[in-house]
Amino acid sequence: MADLPDKTEVKAFCLLSGPQAALYQKTVDELERAIAGLTQGIERRGLVLAYLMRFKQICNHPAHWLGEGAWDEAGSGKLTRLREIVEAVAAKQEKVLVFTQFREATEPLAAFLEELFGRPGLVLHGSTPVRARGGIVKRFQEDATVSFFVLSVKAGGTGLNLTAASHVVHFDRWWNPAVEDQATDRAYRIGQHKNVLVHKLVCRGTVEERIDRLIEDKQKMVRGVLQGGGETLLTEMSDEELMAMVALDLRRATAEP
Repeated sequence: MADLPDKTEVKAFCLLSGPQAALYQKTVDELERAIAGLTQGIERRGLVLAYLMRFKQICNHPAHWLGEGAWDEAGSGKLTRLREIVEAVAAKQEKVLVFTQFREATEPLAAFLEELFGRPGLVLHGSTPVRARGGIVKRFQEDATVSFFVLSVKAGGTGLNLTAASHVVHFDRWWNPAVEDQATDRAYRIGQHKNVLVHKLVCRGTVEERIDRLIEDKQKMVRGVLQGGGETLLTEMSDEELMAMVALDLRRATAEP
């Protein structure tokens, strides 16, 4: 790939809003009670995975986990950070891909981005009819008025050619570097003539920051360790180790660095 332009990956650290921090701490307390007395096994493993999913949703927006209410910017440090990234993209009249693990997050994100760009973009997830996908991709590639494309990682993370974008945002993290790299490569591939900037959003003082660090350490050791992704590593930890991973560092999570 010597003829490709540069790819730069940056961590975009985010703070938690007050409601996010309160909901996150409440969930930490619930998890601690739920795992007390459970031995390692399929029941505990399922429980830990479910709670990790909940932490991710709270880090996206309280409304994501609660399943109700609007995704207002004041409610989520990630939306505030996304606005900063996207305003720079819009100023340069460039295009951005935004990946999320959650299908239900695609519409709120698209609505937020439409507000920022002042015009609608595109959305693709598992329920997008397969026969419609080619047309959607073609439109993103060729229509200068379409500035953003929100995709679920599962549906849009492989096979598509989206080189019209020179910015990629991972709004939430798959916690598996190979999966994230594959998604980034929708833009960073043959036919890309601009440098590509990749933003990975991470909430400070939360499990997101600690798993991110854990993955980086493991990657230095051996890439194969992460076949199951970061979640798997946490299901195998002792109660004490697990609670240390998910604990809320309120000062880090809510204070400007």
